Amino acid sequence: MPDTFRFRTLSDLHDYYGLPGPEHPLVSVIDYSKVKYPDDVADLKWLQDFYMIALKRNVQAKFNYGQQIYDFNSGVLSFFSPQQLLRVEIKPDVRVNQTGWLLLLHPDFLWNTSLAAQIKNYEFFQYKVNEALFLSEKEETAIAGIFHKIESEYRSNMDRFSQSLIINQLENLLIHADRFYNRQFLTRKITNHQILDKLETWLKNYFAADSLIDLGMPTVTQVADELNISANYLSTLLKTLTGQSTQQFIHDKVIEKAKEKLSKTDFSVSEIAYQLGFEHSQSFSKLFKAKTDLTPIEFRQIHN
Repeated sequence: MPDTFRFRTLSDLHDYYGLPGPEHPLVSVIDYSKVKYPDDVADLKWLQDFYMIALKRNVQAKFNYGQQIYDFNSGVLSFFSPQQLLRVEIKPDVRVNQTGWLLLLHPDFLWNTSLAAQIKNYEFFQYKVNEALFLSEKEETAIAGIFHKIESEYRSNMDRFSQSLIINQLENLLIHADRFYNRQFLTRKITNHQILDKLETWLKNYFAADSLIDLGMPTVTQVADELNISANYLSTLLKTLTGQSTQQFIHDKVIEKAKEKLSKTDFSVSEIAYQLGFEHSQSFSKLFKAKTDLTPIEFRQIHN
Protein backbone atom coordinates (compact mmCIF):
# COMPACT_ATOMS: atom_id res chain seq x y z
CA MET A 1 0.00 0.00 0.00
CA PRO A 2 1.29 3.50 -0.78
CA ASP A 3 2.16 6.01 1.91
CA THR A 4 -0.54 8.53 2.70
CA PHE A 5 0.39 12.11 1.90
CA ARG A 6 -0.95 14.97 3.98
CA PHE A 7 -1.50 18.24 2.16
CA ARG A 8 -1.95 20.88 4.84
CA THR A 9 -1.91 23.90 2.56
CA LEU A 10 -2.88 24.68 -1.01
CA SER A 11 0.81 25.28 -1.72
CA ASP A 12 1.60 21.70 -0.68
CA LEU A 13 -0.66 20.33 -3.41
CA HIS A 14 0.62 22.81 -5.99
CA ASP A 15 4.18 21.73 -5.22
CA TYR A 16 3.32 18.05 -5.53
CA TYR A 17 1.76 18.64 -8.94
CA GLY A 18 4.78 20.67 -10.06
CA LEU A 19 2.74 23.84 -10.42
CA PRO A 20 3.55 27.44 -9.48
CA GLY A 21 2.30 28.46 -6.07
CA PRO A 22 -1.30 29.63 -5.65
CA GLU A 23 -2.03 33.31 -6.11
CA HIS A 24 -3.95 33.34 -2.84
CA PRO A 25 -3.16 31.20 0.25
CA LEU A 26 -6.80 30.21 0.80
CA VAL A 27 -8.20 29.72 -2.72
CA SER A 28 -6.79 28.35 -5.94
CA VAL A 29 -8.05 27.45 -9.43
CA ILE A 30 -5.98 24.89 -11.36
CA ASP A 31 -6.19 24.02 -15.04
CA TYR A 32 -6.31 20.21 -14.75
CA SER A 33 -4.58 19.72 -18.10
CA LYS A 34 -1.41 21.05 -16.43
CA VAL A 35 -1.48 18.57 -13.55
CA LYS A 36 1.26 15.96 -13.79
CA TYR A 37 1.60 13.18 -11.28
CA PRO A 38 5.18 12.17 -10.43
CA ASP A 39 6.57 9.60 -12.88
CA ASP A 40 7.45 7.14 -10.13
CA VAL A 41 3.96 7.16 -8.57
CA ALA A 42 1.38 4.60 -9.66
CA ASP A 43 -0.77 4.51 -6.54
CA LEU A 44 -1.42 7.64 -4.53
CA LYS A 45 -3.28 8.19 -1.26
CA TRP A 46 -3.69 11.54 0.43
CA LEU A 47 -5.50 13.65 3.00
CA GLN A 48 -6.01 17.37 2.55
CA ASP A 49 -6.99 20.15 4.92
CA PHE A 50 -9.16 21.99 2.41
CA TYR A 51 -12.15 21.54 0.11
CA MET A 52 -11.65 20.48 -3.48
CA ILE A 53 -14.14 20.58 -6.36
CA ALA A 54 -12.95 18.78 -9.47
CA LEU A 55 -14.29 18.81 -13.02
CA LYS A 56 -12.43 16.11 -14.98
CA ARG A 57 -12.46 14.53 -18.42
CA ASN A 58 -10.19 11.97 -20.15
CA VAL A 59 -8.28 11.08 -16.99
CA GLN A 60 -6.11 7.99 -17.48
CA ALA A 61 -6.48 6.80 -13.91
CA LYS A 62 -8.79 4.78 -11.70
CA PHE A 63 -10.28 6.59 -8.75
CA ASN A 64 -11.57 4.80 -5.66
CA TYR A 65 -14.65 6.94 -5.62
CA GLY A 66 -18.36 6.19 -5.48
CA GLN A 67 -20.30 3.06 -6.30
CA GLN A 68 -18.29 1.92 -9.30
CA ILE A 69 -15.10 2.53 -11.28
CA TYR A 70 -15.27 5.75 -13.29
CA ASP A 71 -13.51 6.17 -16.62
CA PHE A 72 -13.82 9.99 -16.85
CA ASN A 73 -14.29 9.89 -20.63
CA SER A 74 -17.12 12.35 -20.18
CA GLY A 75 -17.34 15.21 -17.75
CA VAL A 76 -17.45 14.17 -14.10
CA LEU A 77 -17.80 16.54 -11.18
CA SER A 78 -16.63 15.45 -7.73
CA PHE A 79 -16.50 17.06 -4.30
CA PHE A 80 -14.05 16.47 -1.47
CA SER A 81 -14.15 17.75 2.09
CA PRO A 82 -11.21 18.37 4.39
CA GLN A 83 -9.81 15.17 5.95
CA GLN A 84 -11.33 12.79 3.39
CA LEU A 85 -9.02 9.96 2.41
CA LEU A 86 -8.56 9.87 -1.38
CA ARG A 87 -6.82 7.28 -3.52
CA VAL A 88 -5.97 7.16 -7.23
CA GLU A 89 -4.32 4.44 -9.27
CA ILE A 90 -2.50 6.00 -12.23
CA LYS A 91 -2.32 3.89 -15.37
CA PRO A 92 1.31 3.19 -16.31
CA ASP A 93 2.90 4.18 -19.63
CA VAL A 94 -0.04 6.33 -20.67
CA ARG A 95 0.35 9.98 -21.59
CA VAL A 96 -2.60 11.72 -20.07
CA ASN A 97 -4.79 14.09 -22.05
CA GLN A 98 -6.96 15.07 -19.13
CA THR A 99 -8.82 18.35 -19.11
CA GLY A 100 -10.87 20.15 -16.53
CA TRP A 101 -10.54 22.26 -13.42
CA LEU A 102 -9.64 21.94 -9.76
CA LEU A 103 -10.96 24.46 -7.26
CA LEU A 104 -9.13 24.36 -3.92
CA LEU A 105 -10.76 26.16 -1.05
CA HIS A 106 -9.45 26.44 2.50
CA PRO A 107 -12.24 26.58 5.14
CA ASP A 108 -10.80 29.88 6.40
CA PHE A 109 -11.79 31.51 3.09
CA LEU A 110 -15.44 30.96 4.04
CA TRP A 111 -15.30 32.86 7.33
CA ASN A 112 -17.92 35.62 7.62
CA THR A 113 -19.70 34.42 4.46
CA SER A 114 -23.04 32.70 3.93
CA LEU A 115 -21.24 29.51 2.92
CA ALA A 116 -19.39 29.13 6.23
CA ALA A 117 -22.30 27.09 7.63
CA GLN A 118 -24.28 26.44 4.47
CA ILE A 119 -21.61 24.36 2.72
CA LYS A 120 -22.21 21.57 5.25
CA ASN A 121 -25.81 21.31 4.01
CA TYR A 122 -24.71 20.09 0.59
CA GLU A 123 -24.78 16.33 0.99
CA PHE A 124 -22.28 15.66 -1.79
CA PHE A 125 -19.62 17.10 0.55
CA GLN A 126 -20.74 14.79 3.36
CA TYR A 127 -20.70 11.36 1.70
CA LYS A 128 -18.28 8.97 3.33
CA VAL A 129 -18.11 7.13 0.03
CA ASN A 130 -18.82 9.70 -2.60
CA GLU A 131 -21.05 9.53 -5.61
CA ALA A 132 -19.52 11.36 -8.55
CA LEU A 133 -21.78 13.59 -10.64
CA PHE A 134 -21.90 12.59 -14.30
CA LEU A 135 -22.64 15.62 -16.44
CA SER A 136 -24.47 15.91 -19.70
CA GLU A 137 -22.79 18.05 -22.35
CA LYS A 138 -25.06 20.95 -21.53
CA GLU A 139 -24.46 20.59 -17.80
CA GLU A 140 -20.69 20.36 -18.27
CA THR A 141 -20.73 23.56 -20.32
CA ALA A 142 -22.63 25.35 -17.55
CA ILE A 143 -20.25 24.13 -14.81
CA ALA A 144 -17.15 24.93 -16.90
CA GLY A 145 -18.50 28.44 -17.43
CA ILE A 146 -18.71 28.98 -13.67
CA PHE A 147 -15.16 27.69 -13.21
CA HIS A 148 -14.00 30.20 -15.83
CA LYS A 149 -15.68 33.05 -13.95
CA ILE A 150 -14.07 31.97 -10.67
CA GLU A 151 -10.68 31.70 -12.40
CA SER A 152 -11.07 35.15 -13.93
CA GLU A 153 -11.63 36.69 -10.51
CA TYR A 154 -8.86 34.57 -8.99
CA ARG A 155 -6.35 35.75 -11.63
CA SER A 156 -7.23 39.41 -11.20
CA ASN A 157 -5.69 41.55 -8.50
CA MET A 158 -7.29 40.54 -5.23
CA ASP A 159 -9.15 43.33 -3.47
CA ARG A 160 -11.87 43.66 -0.84
CA PHE A 161 -14.53 42.58 -3.35
CA SER A 162 -12.77 39.41 -4.49
CA GLN A 163 -13.98 37.13 -1.72
CA SER A 164 -17.64 38.09 -2.18
CA LEU A 165 -17.45 37.66 -5.96
CA ILE A 166 -15.80 34.23 -5.71
CA ILE A 167 -18.27 33.13 -3.02
CA ASN A 168 -21.18 34.21 -5.22
CA GLN A 169 -19.90 32.12 -8.11
CA LEU A 170 -19.20 29.19 -5.79
CA GLU A 171 -22.77 29.34 -4.49
CA ASN A 172 -23.95 29.33 -8.11
CA LEU A 173 -21.83 26.24 -8.80
CA LEU A 174 -23.17 24.40 -5.75
CA ILE A 175 -26.80 25.21 -6.61
CA HIS A 176 -26.26 23.86 -10.14
CA ALA A 177 -24.56 20.75 -8.74
CA ASP A 178 -27.46 20.17 -6.34
CA ARG A 179 -29.91 20.33 -9.26
CA PHE A 180 -27.81 17.99 -11.38
CA TYR A 181 -27.41 15.49 -8.50
CA ASN A 182 -31.17 15.29 -8.14
CA ARG A 183 -31.42 14.64 -11.87
CA GLN A 184 -28.79 11.90 -11.54
CA PHE A 185 -30.64 10.16 -8.74
CA LEU A 186 -33.62 9.89 -11.06
CA THR A 187 -31.77 8.88 -14.23
CA ARG A 188 -29.10 6.48 -12.94
CA LYS A 189 -31.73 3.88 -12.13
CA ILE A 190 -29.64 0.74 -12.64
CA THR A 191 -26.94 1.61 -10.11
CA ASN A 192 -29.41 3.07 -7.63
CA HIS A 193 -31.73 0.07 -7.81
CA GLN A 194 -28.75 -2.24 -7.31
CA ILE A 195 -28.15 -0.48 -4.01
CA LEU A 196 -31.83 -0.84 -3.15
CA ASP A 197 -31.72 -4.54 -4.01
CA LYS A 198 -28.67 -5.00 -1.78
CA LEU A 199 -30.47 -3.20 1.04
CA GLU A 200 -33.55 -5.41 0.64
CA THR A 201 -31.40 -8.56 0.65
CA TRP A 202 -29.34 -7.50 3.66
CA LEU A 203 -32.41 -6.63 5.74
CA LYS A 204 -34.14 -9.86 4.71
CA ASN A 205 -31.14 -11.90 5.83
CA TYR A 206 -30.77 -9.87 9.02
CA PHE A 207 -34.35 -10.52 10.06
CA ALA A 208 -34.31 -14.13 8.86
CA ALA A 209 -31.41 -14.95 11.17
CA ASP A 210 -33.72 -14.64 14.20
CA SER A 211 -30.85 -13.17 16.16
CA LEU A 212 -32.41 -9.78 16.79
CA ILE A 213 -32.58 -10.60 20.48
CA ASP A 214 -28.80 -10.39 20.57
CA LEU A 215 -28.20 -7.96 17.69
CA GLY A 216 -31.05 -5.54 18.28
CA MET A 217 -32.79 -3.47 15.63
CA PRO A 218 -30.49 -2.50 12.76
CA THR A 219 -29.50 1.14 12.89
CA VAL A 220 -29.29 3.53 9.96
CA THR A 221 -25.52 3.80 10.37
CA GLN A 222 -25.13 0.03 10.53
CA VAL A 223 -27.12 -0.48 7.32
CA ALA A 224 -25.19 2.26 5.50
CA ASP A 225 -21.87 0.75 6.61
CA GLU A 226 -22.93 -2.66 5.31
CA LEU A 227 -23.67 -1.09 1.92
CA ASN A 228 -20.39 0.87 2.02
CA ILE A 229 -22.13 4.21 1.61
CA SER A 230 -22.87 6.99 4.06
CA ALA A 231 -26.09 7.39 6.00
CA ASN A 232 -26.73 10.74 4.26
CA TYR A 233 -26.30 9.25 0.81
CA LEU A 234 -28.54 6.27 1.60
CA SER A 235 -31.24 8.57 2.97
CA THR A 236 -31.18 10.77 -0.15
CA LEU A 237 -31.31 7.73 -2.41
CA LEU A 238 -34.23 6.11 -0.57
CA LYS A 239 -36.14 9.39 -0.47
CA THR A 240 -35.84 9.57 -4.25
CA LEU A 241 -36.66 5.92 -4.96
CA THR A 242 -39.20 5.15 -2.22
CA GLY A 243 -40.25 8.45 -0.67
CA GLN A 244 -39.09 7.15 2.72
CA SER A 245 -36.19 7.83 5.01
CA THR A 246 -33.84 4.97 5.87
CA GLN A 247 -35.40 4.69 9.33
CA GLN A 248 -38.89 4.47 7.84
CA PHE A 249 -37.69 1.83 5.37
CA ILE A 250 -36.20 -0.27 8.19
CA HIS A 251 -39.36 0.10 10.24
CA ASP A 252 -41.45 -1.19 7.33
CA LYS A 253 -39.32 -4.33 7.20
CA VAL A 254 -39.70 -4.77 10.97
CA ILE A 255 -43.47 -4.51 10.65
CA GLU A 256 -43.47 -7.09 7.84
CA LYS A 257 -41.64 -9.50 10.12
CA ALA A 258 -43.97 -8.66 13.00
CA LYS A 259 -47.03 -9.38 10.87
CA GLU A 260 -45.57 -12.75 9.96
CA LYS A 261 -45.01 -13.65 13.60
CA LEU A 262 -48.40 -12.35 14.72
CA SER A 263 -50.27 -14.35 12.08
CA LYS A 264 -48.23 -17.57 12.08
CA THR A 265 -47.06 -18.07 15.65
CA ASP A 266 -48.53 -18.16 19.14
CA PHE A 267 -45.88 -15.91 20.68
CA SER A 268 -47.25 -13.11 22.84
CA VAL A 269 -46.90 -9.50 21.75
CA SER A 270 -44.19 -9.00 24.37
CA GLU A 271 -42.27 -12.04 23.13
CA ILE A 272 -42.48 -10.88 19.52
CA ALA A 273 -41.32 -7.39 20.49
CA TYR A 274 -38.33 -8.94 22.29
CA GLN A 275 -37.56 -11.21 19.32
CA LEU A 276 -37.54 -8.19 17.01
CA GLY A 277 -34.99 -6.36 19.13
CA PHE A 278 -37.27 -4.02 21.09
CA GLU A 279 -36.35 -3.45 24.71
CA HIS A 280 -39.94 -2.51 25.58
CA SER A 281 -43.09 -4.02 24.12
CA GLN A 282 -44.80 -0.62 24.39
CA SER A 283 -42.36 0.80 21.81
CA PHE A 284 -43.14 -2.07 19.46
CA SER A 285 -46.90 -1.65 19.87
CA LYS A 286 -46.65 2.09 19.30
CA LEU A 287 -44.67 1.63 16.06
CA PHE A 288 -47.02 -1.12 14.86
CA LYS A 289 -50.07 1.07 15.49
CA ALA A 290 -48.46 4.01 13.68
CA LYS A 291 -47.67 1.86 10.64
CA THR A 292 -50.88 -0.19 10.38
CA ASP A 293 -53.57 1.74 12.30
CA LEU A 294 -54.05 -1.46 14.28
CA THR A 295 -52.63 -2.69 17.55
CA PRO A 296 -50.72 -6.00 17.36
CA ILE A 297 -53.63 -7.69 19.15
CA GLU A 298 -56.17 -6.28 16.68
CA PHE A 299 -54.04 -7.42 13.74
CA ARG A 300 -53.76 -10.93 15.20
CA GLN A 301 -57.51 -11.16 15.75
CA ILE A 302 -58.18 -10.22 12.12
CA HIS A 303 -55.61 -12.58 10.60
CA ASN A 304 -56.05 -15.64 12.82
